[in-house]
Amino acid sequence: MRAVVAETGSGPLANEAVVGSHRLVADEPESLGGGDTGPGPYGLLCAALGACTSMTIRMYADRKDWPLEQVEVTVDHERVDGVDVCTKSIALTGDLDEVQGDRLREIGGRCPVHRTLEASSRVVTR
Repeated sequence: MRAVVAETGSGPLANEAVVGSHRLVADEPESLGGGDTGPGPYGLLCAALGACTSMTIRMYADRKDWPLEQVEVTVDHERVDGVDVCTKSIALTGDLDEVQGDRLREIGGRCPVHRTLEASSRVVTR
């Protein structure tokens, strides 16, 4: 997977990210010197974690043929004592019993982005 990110020139911090055939805008709020034309980097990180969690839950429920109607994941990011903390809240809609709901939330904690963030990731700059 590759993302190519470049300044757009439409604001002091505005960037466009191209991922495959998709284009996303990233920026910072005005309070941080940006133009607020898109989410900031941590907003994109929260979105990635939420999307991966939702997709993982959906795939599992579909494979099990469970009556899941909708998944909604809310992700909050904050720094606590110098440590980045992402908190996920998972809301499930459908005629699920308690065991199914608990299992789907557990599966949501195993999505690839969640696992990447929990592991000590390595970033190489060239």
